Amino acid sequence: MNDLLVGKLVRLAAYDPEEIGKALSRWTRDSEYWRLMATSPAHIPSANGAIKFLEKEMDKLDASLYFFGVRRLDDNALIGEMVLDVVSWAGRDAFVGLTIGERENWGKGYGTEMMRLLLQYAFLEVNLQRVTLAVFEYNPRAIRSYEKAGFRHEGRMRKVLNKEGRRWDMLFMGVLREEWMQAN
Repeated sequence: MNDLLVGKLVRLAAYDPEEIGKALSRWTRDSEYWRLMATSPAHIPSANGAIKFLEKEMDKLDASLYFFGVRRLDDNALIGEMVLDVVSWAGRDAFVGLTIGERENWGKGYGTEMMRLLLQYAFLEVNLQRVTLAVFEYNPRAIRSYEKAGFRHEGRMRKVLNKEGRRWDMLFMGVLREEWMQAN
């Protein structure tokens, strides 16, 4: 088995609230980034505000949250972040979320590899049974990436998002440990 946190394109790294807070302040200036990431209306946090928010979140950390920065292997640049949130230890069930900041890093396979690395970590290290995510129906690039990583469509909340004067669905996708084990 390969290194749990290192792929061919990216590696999962320690989560540094100061560095990621500054990056988030920069990334959220792109309205398309915000549209693909959040259900709330766009707002641009200051670097200090983002850092303080992330530090508070990190102070609340318990054994159910796993945060990672994501770095490209070729130049060690921070390109995104991921979180694995164990919502039920009894059921060994978690939600996952990821973001990739600058558009220049979109569509290059980083997201698929990030998710594959996190699933490997979730199933082999954390010993989870299932991982679930939510994605907006207007983000077909992310949906294809999640499918490539092994996720299957499981449900949808109809017309829950209000973006661009239109209502959109939120899709739920999941992967089970045995499905992932068979594919890997």
